[in-house]
Amino acid sequence: MHSIHSKTVMDLRNFHRIDINLYPLFIAIYEQNSISKAAQILSISQSAASHALQRLRQHLQDDLFVRTGSKMQPTPFADQIYPEIKNALFAIQNISMQHQQFRPELIHSLKIAVHDEIEPMIFPKLVQHFQKINLDLQLSSMKLDRKNIAADLASQQVDFVIDLEQSISEKIQFERLVQDEFVVCTQQTEMNEQIYLASPHIGVSSRRTGVLVEDIYLSRKHYSRQIFLRCQHYSTALQILEQQKTAMLTIPKNVLTHLQLANCLNIFDVPVQLPKINMGMYWHKDLQENKRHRFLRNEIYKIFT
Repeated sequence: MHSIHSKTVMDLRNFHRIDINLYPLFIAIYEQNSISKAAQILSISQSAASHALQRLRQHLQDDLFVRTGSKMQPTPFADQIYPEIKNALFAIQNISMQHQQFRPELIHSLKIAVHDEIEPMIFPKLVQHFQKINLDLQLSSMKLDRKNIAADLASQQVDFVIDLEQSISEKIQFERLVQDEFVVCTQQTEMNEQIYLASPHIGVSSRRTGVLVEDIYLSRKHYSRQIFLRCQHYSTALQILEQQKTAMLTIPKNVLTHLQLANCLNIFDVPVQLPKINMGMYWHKDLQENKRHRFLRNEIYKIFT
C-alpha cells in the first residue's frame, strides 16, 4: 500500500537519488495516456521515454501506468501522486521564471486550434494584428479536435482553442470574443414560421452523428424540421442551395459574410427564436498567470473588442 506522508523536516540527503527530469514525463504520459505522445511533447525519442518511465517505476516502486488497448492507464498510485507532482513542478517553474524579464519579441510561435468554418473569421485578423505590433511569430492553425480540447490545452499541444462556447472541464477557462446569431439562407422570397418549419433543410456539422445545435433549441420549443441533407461545410451547403429552390440553410451570420453567396439566394432572420451564439477562446487555467500566455491572451482579446 502506497502512502504520501507530509513531513515538516526535509531530508536533503535523499535528493541525490531523485532525477527531477523524470517527473515532467510522468505528467505528460498521465495527461496524454500515451508514451509516444508524451515523447513528442518533450522532444525526446519514444525509446528514451520508455527507458525513463522504467527508471521512475523502479524509483517509486509502482507500475504507474498499465497498457489497456492503445492507451496507458494510470494505476491508483499514479492517480494519487499526479496532483502533488504537477503542483510541485509548477512551483519550481514559477520560482525559476520569477525574476526573468518578459519580452514579447522573444515569443516565436502561437498555435491555435480552430474549426474550419471559423478559421477565415479569425486568422486574417490575427495576422494583421501581430504584424501591426511588429511581433514576428509563426502562427499555426491546428485542426480542432473537440474530444481532446482539455488534453491538447493541458499538454500545450496548442496555446488556445477558438470555438463555440460549451462546457469542457473545470480546468479550462473560456472568454467570449464574438457574439453571433443565426440567419436563414434560401431561394425562397418569403419567410415566416410556417414556411421555415415546412421546408426541407440542409444541416451542417463536422460530427458523423448527433443532433444539430439548432434542432436542440427547436425541440425545446416542441418544433421540428426536415433535414434532407447533412454535409460538413457551409460552403458546400450554399452551392446545393443554388440547385434546390425550396431548401433552407440556417447559418451563423458572421460565417456567411466570409462565404460566396449566389445572386439567387436571399437572407432572412430566423422566424423561430434561437439563442445567440457565443464564440471565444479557451485556455488551461494552470497558465492563467504565465506571462507569455497572458500577453498573447490579451492581444487576441484586443482584436475582437
